Amino acid sequence: MVQSNAESVDGYLAEVSDERRAVLTDLRELCRTELKGFTEVMAYGMPAYQRDGTVEIAFASQKQYISFYLLRSDVREAFEQRLAGQDMGKGCLRFRKPEKIDLGLVRDLLTATAAEPGKIC
Repeated sequence: MVQSNAESVDGYLAEVSDERRAVLTDLRELCRTELKGFTEVMAYGMPAYQRDGTVEIAFASQKQYISFYLLRSDVREAFEQRLAGQDMGKGCLRFRKPEKIDLGLVRDLLTATAAEPGKIC
């Protein structure tokens, strides 16, 4: 699945494979816990978290990996050393194996994102 037509995050999670559903549910719970003041929405066919109408975080089950979209350039820069060894595009971390997702790193990125608004890439 690259882009979903699901209308809710629950619907999105129901569409993903069993092997990915558990870790995507864990990502969702981390987002819901750490992103106080954010709204959970579906945007661009994936679960997303917005503050004041602007998406700052999203995740998706792609064909070859799970994407975690970190759309805040200031947070990426602050975590540059910890992100150095990760498979990363301009605005996303790519995890090729669900069991390899570093949930501690994701939690820290979410906490930093929630701390204050910043520039979206």
